[in-house]
Amino acid sequence: MGTKIVSFVKKNTVLVIAVIAAAVTSFIIPPDREYISYFDFKTLTCLFCVLAVVCALKNISFFYILAQKVVQKFKNTRRCVIALVYITFIGSMFIANDMALLTFLPLGYLILTSTGKEKYMALTFVLQNISANLGGMLTPFGNPQNLYIYTKFNIPTGEFMSIMFPPFMLSILLITACCFLIKPEPMEFKGETYKINRKRAPIYLVLFALSIIIVFRVIPYWIGLIVIPAALLILDRKALRDVDYGLLGTFAAFFIFSGNMARIGVVREFFSMLLEKNTMIFSILSCQFISNVPSAVLLSQFTENYRELLLGVNIGGAGTLVASLASLITFREYIKSNPAEGLYYIGVFSAFNFGFVIILAGFMTLFF
Repeated sequence: MGTKIVSFVKKNTVLVIAVIAAAVTSFIIPPDREYISYFDFKTLTCLFCVLAVVCALKNISFFYILAQKVVQKFKNTRRCVIALVYITFIGSMFIANDMALLTFLPLGYLILTSTGKEKYMALTFVLQNISANLGGMLTPFGNPQNLYIYTKFNIPTGEFMSIMFPPFMLSILLITACCFLIKPEPMEFKGETYKINRKRAPIYLVLFALSIIIVFRVIPYWIGLIVIPAALLILDRKALRDVDYGLLGTFAAFFIFSGNMARIGVVREFFSMLLEKNTMIFSILSCQFISNVPSAVLLSQFTENYRELLLGVNIGGAGTLVASLASLITFREYIKSNPAEGLYYIGVFSAFNFGFVIILAGFMTLFF
């Protein structure tokens, strides 16, 4: 029994930490009717739908075939990583950071494992994670916190993009420079050759498109919750069984933790005092402890300085593992295939993420 518990904790470290954090804050803020407002059911639905469709695509070797094409096109490690990072960066601008990672991390994993370049796995995942968190900062719909602030303060679109353009451009330069840390070693795909499943692949891609449409609020999220499971019950029940329900549980627990933190009086008073001194810097610090979306919601109650708040909750998405829920996705995906390298990954993750935070914050403070 003890061995099973230890094994479960090792495989679900992030879930266990999130549940403990939620439980501790629940003693401070006992469960009540407001708890239901903590949960972003649209986000949870989108996560489930994307996870299910990605599992289905994996089962027909779609990402394996795509990885093979990428290696054949770019030929060496550095170019392949740059392609992965850029597609994640661009993807986050249109489908949000967490969805971009759920889509493109499996591709990165397959490219590196199928070419014997696993030594670059941690750095590649970290760069994909940073790209996802910073890529969506330019547009109002690129990140959830952007949409909230854009709507709450009724910011003109042109002004919004002008505020975020300098850190956005600097992020591109920094991410590209980091990719050059990877040596341009020749890559050769060592796996088997598969052919695309011409019957199921188009259906699964349509289901994936449906998930993305839900992200853009074109249709209600509950439609995807009905259509996608129904389709996969007929086409691929294994995909539904393979969904990472632990990740969904992690998000649910983290919603409780961040929701409770926002209701603790001492926390609210503390942030109110700090925002008077430097809104951007303390927005960044807030993200490191309660994540960027809860920080945007909480801090917007105490300041009208939407420019610095917007900069802070976007730059602050880099940093600790909890600074952005997307970072938890990346960490969980990494330790699933490298369970003994959790501390190593956190070390690489922290070095790069805090480096980005310091450079971006310093740049905006000194020049803008």
